[in-house]
Amino acid sequence: DWSFLGNILEQVNEQSTVIGRVWLTVLFIFRILILGTAAELVWGDEQSDFVCNTQQPGCENVCYDEAFPISHIRLWVLQIIFVSTPSLMYFGHAVHHVRMEEKRKEREEAERRQQAEVDEEKLPLAPNQNKGNNPDGTKKFRLEGTLLRTYIFHIIFKTLFEVGFIVGQYFLYGFRILPLYRCGRWPCPNLVDCFVSRPTEKTIFIMFMLVVASVSLFLNLVEISHLIMKRIRRALRRPA
Repeated sequence: DWSFLGNILEQVNEQSTVIGRVWLTVLFIFRILILGTAAELVWGDEQSDFVCNTQQPGCENVCYDEAFPISHIRLWVLQIIFVSTPSLMYFGHAVHHVRMEEKRKEREEAERRQQAEVDEEKLPLAPNQNKGNNPDGTKKFRLEGTLLRTYIFHIIFKTLFEVGFIVGQYFLYGFRILPLYRCGRWPCPNLVDCFVSRPTEKTIFIMFMLVVASVSLFLNLVEISHLIMKRIRRALRRPA
């Protein structure tokens, strides 16, 4: 059930850049939904249809463990959780930042009202003017200061996790599922042949998930480059 994670990430979406919203769309549609609907159908028979040409008790189990140290589905679930965690941490910081801004504005509003009561001739419309300047509170979602730094760091960690899982998947079992796997692990009496079910279909699914991960990685790099260049241009425009 991905509903809880989905609801949280939807709130993160409100405080992200345009590229960040595209990244969340890729995460939802091409990772969470596809993984939740299609992956179980492809990998549902993963261990039951892993057959070896031996009757030695325990041989098939140890060969399956050697061929697939961790299930692809579980690895992808972990990948989604890890790459989503920095977004959740950023959301927590953003909520804290917004609440602090609201409290600060409430204090300023109270001070203006007190001043207006003391001297109505000087500041008769101060409270209304303050509301007119920012009626929707859009300024509180502006990426600047500590909020911007947190946003950049959360993209960096997402990128590192993405690269780590791609490299980890490559070293665990590569990006192809071969129909034949040879195993000589104890207690197998000799080198036995084991056969994997649906190797072509699984390979296509692996390549699809790899492409989606690469797109997410590319979006992370584009977003962080955009934010850095935007900050540099803003710094150059400042008067010396």
